[in-house]
Amino acid sequence: EVQLVESGGGSVQAGGSLRLSCDASRYTYSTYCVGWSSQAPGKEREGVAAIDSDGTTHYADSVKGRFTISRDNTKNTLYLRMDSLKPEDTAMYYCAARSVCLDLLTAIPHSRWVGQGTQVTVS
Repeated sequence: EVQLVESGGGSVQAGGSLRLSCDASRYTYSTYCVGWSSQAPGKEREGVAAIDSDGTTHYADSVKGRFTISRDNTKNTLYLRMDSLKPEDTAMYYCAARSVCLDLLTAIPHSRWVGQGTQVTVS
């Protein structure tokens, strides 16, 4: 079992920045592929950014050049740096972990282990 706890969400003005964090409980965290998905009201959850166990990153087209995903395996922590935020980025953001990494960005929203979410609001 992997427990994930997100933090760092909040309300910002358009053009601002936020950094989300996700702390994982499992000591074998480094072997998992992890990522972030978002869900806006009335919309399906979709993959935003993901990172393989080897450090390869994947981004949705809508966030390329603005968001940066990273992981610190020594701290079992996943990060999402969000710059140049837009109102359309407003959503609940969830971190997730999975052991099967095929088609990772598409698979992340459907992962077995998911955090409780953190709200990001851009006005």
